[in-house]
Amino acid sequence: MRLYFRPLPWFSLLTVLLFAGLIALGNWQIHRLHWKLGLIAAVNRDLAGPPLPLAAVLKLGKDAEYHKVALSGRFDHRHEAYVYGIAEGAPVYHVLTPFLLADGRALIVDRGIVPEELRDPAKRRAGQVEGERQIAGVWRKPDPPGSFTPMVDRARRIWFSRDVEQMARENRLRLVAPVLIEADAAPNPGGWPKGGQTVVTFRNEHLQYAITWYALAGVLIGCYIALHISMGRLGRR
Repeated sequence: MRLYFRPLPWFSLLTVLLFAGLIALGNWQIHRLHWKLGLIAAVNRDLAGPPLPLAAVLKLGKDAEYHKVALSGRFDHRHEAYVYGIAEGAPVYHVLTPFLLADGRALIVDRGIVPEELRDPAKRRAGQVEGERQIAGVWRKPDPPGSFTPMVDRARRIWFSRDVEQMARENRLRLVAPVLIEADAAPNPGGWPKGGQTVVTFRNEHLQYAITWYALAGVLIGCYIALHISMGRLGRR
């Protein structure tokens, strides 16, 4: 008894092409997985490192995100804004305040969160620090407002996205860069705003995608074999 196999020419060619494509897609996802893991490791390393001077961070260009930066200047509390959010299931507001540098330029600093009842700065005067300050924070690219982002409540200075460029235009600020500085966890007088709110989230599902592509390649081969067996083109005699 010996094995015989009479493949369907065009169907076999199509199967080979599809199989090669599925394997290539799986390999590409594995490549993306290693890239993503490297990116996450680099971000964690940057966040654990010491703050860099502003000039050094600016030289990094697009690679500056998630680096810690040290700044000297003063807060412009008159133009602080409040960005609505949720923390631990309760409404909070991120306090975004212009930070004025010695050369007249500014950066928008997310000083942290306050509960709804402390949005009014008069209720947390101790935290409205004055004069020259040394601060540290994380360099972040803010997410732009989307199509369904609610309109700004300018009467109460409540925003629903951290649109630093629009905030700068409305307050006639000259930004160093269209970025947001997320303050570190150093406590403010009175305890508010509460900094250290940086959240690092990277979607990493590349391994699942790779397994899916490889599984589809296996299913394709199984179907190919089953079809040839059912047609009497593969078996033993």
